[in-house]
Amino acid sequence: MLNKEELEFFKNELMELKSKIIDHIKKSSNKIDLMRQQNPNDEGDYSVLLNDSSIENKIIEKQLKELNEIETALGKITEGKYGICEMCEDEISVERLKVKPYAKYCISCREINEKNNKG
Repeated sequence: MLNKEELEFFKNELMELKSKIIDHIKKSSNKIDLMRQQNPNDEGDYSVLLNDSSIENKIIEKQLKELNEIETALGKITEGKYGICEMCEDEISVERLKVKPYAKYCISCREINEKNNKG
């Protein structure tokens, strides 16, 4: 089980990640708004504008998913369930949490989950 110092460390890491993602989402949203205000000169410009906007939307979508996972992890800290694998209910290693502080699964269960979701 994680001690108080480790929990505080991961809480701070999650809060910092959350702040960075929110900031990036705001910047990307502003960028999309600016793109929509542009008047393309021809079909080529319009195509580039549409493509860039689509890419920004995909990035925002991915970051919103990550933000949701961070919020879930922060909730688990509050509930005393942080660092527990959602599949096998074993502890997730500190090393794994340092790489991905909002990890839902231990390494073994993550591999099983990825294999199951591919087919």
